[in-house]
Amino acid sequence: MIDQIIESTEYLQSKGFDQPEIGIILGTGLGQLVDEIDIIAEASYNHIPNFPTATVEFHKGKLIYGILEGKKVVVMQGRFHVYEGYSLQDVTFPVRIMEKLGITTLLVSNASGAINLDYKKGELMLIDDHINLQGGSPLAFKGVSELGERFTDMSAPYDADINSKFENIAKEHNITLHKGVYASVVGPQLETRAEYRMLKIMGSDAVGMSTVPEIIVANHLNLKVAAVSVLTDECDPENLKPVDISEIIAMAGKAEPNMITLFKELIKTL
Repeated sequence: MIDQIIESTEYLQSKGFDQPEIGIILGTGLGQLVDEIDIIAEASYNHIPNFPTATVEFHKGKLIYGILEGKKVVVMQGRFHVYEGYSLQDVTFPVRIMEKLGITTLLVSNASGAINLDYKKGELMLIDDHINLQGGSPLAFKGVSELGERFTDMSAPYDADINSKFENIAKEHNITLHKGVYASVVGPQLETRAEYRMLKIMGSDAVGMSTVPEIIVANHLNLKVAAVSVLTDECDPENLKPVDISEIIAMAGKAEPNMITLFKELIKTL
């Protein structure tokens, strides 16, 4: 993997990706932040050596480098998932590349379903902790200790200082920002009523199919990391209705301006 990381990094450096400070992963239906960036360089995933290719129709497939609020950023416009058939190492490979390029902070967004019924669709949730239900670890491979501490500490995977700043920004801009526990499942099927009940008993406030692998690797690389979920549906097992994926995408788009405000205002402070 080390050779692959070097090859991918050198390719991006040759395309003008020059010492970004902050990495950003844009989740489902949350691509409009790109419009706020003064773009210097970009690379399609299928042109980057060793990179996976996004196969989900509402996930773009570009790595973008530019200036946002005076900071050099590298942005994943579209991410990878285990449900696409990728390994956890594939899913998290871009995080390793962004770190090699120079980032010290990783910001992540995603769409998720609200298990906590006090939270409503269209609102945002700051991830304070998580439960990994993806059936494996992105650190479970030979040679991982050459890239960082094998037994990575996860007692506080989300940066408390960044989370505090997010909460202050939300108050200043009258944005509803809950704080809770995110459960990450494999998917791509949505949950049954019994599974939603289980997730609630386990202490989950929201459920999705991404993010946790990237967070684990970010901690492995000693990056500061924070993540925000757009709650796109309400997962009430006693009143469960079929979910329309187009409605989820539309709800993510509706909440997107608030997400963009949070990210832009935060980046000003970093």
